[in-house]
Amino acid sequence: MTHLWQFLHLVAVVVWVGGMVFAHFCLRPAALAVLQPPQRLPLMSAALGRFFALVGASLVLLWGSGVALFVRLASTGGKPPLSWNLMAAIAAVMTVVFLVIALRLHPRMRAALAASELPKAAAALDGIRRLVVLNLALGLLTIAVATLGRVLN
Repeated sequence: MTHLWQFLHLVAVVVWVGGMVFAHFCLRPAALAVLQPPQRLPLMSAALGRFFALVGASLVLLWGSGVALFVRLASTGGKPPLSWNLMAAIAAVMTVVFLVIALRLHPRMRAALAASELPKAAAALDGIRRLVVLNLALGLLTIAVATLGRVLN
């Protein structure tokens, strides 16, 4: 069962971190190059809305599989390695950042678009972009801890 939890955990990481890489380095530059704000902002809002739904599901999977792995280890009398605790701490920060994006900034962007207030929508999107960059850096740090952190244990 441990291998299944690890697999699910990794799939959720790939969806979240890989999605941030795609959105920031592929979708955003392409939209900037091809579309004007009246078309670009609704596209980004719609794409991000779909992505945030996937991230929400990934978070359930990440936290569920992570807790399951911690519980399984504890049930055998094992102690979690330092890298696991670091991953969990970084994941908690990333989760809070995601919640700010999905529950505060993205609704603000959608409301501004509905009111045809493009400057406000653009400002909300810029806030989302900044926090996605933060979460992307934290996600890469988490992957480094997961793969290279064995030297910490």
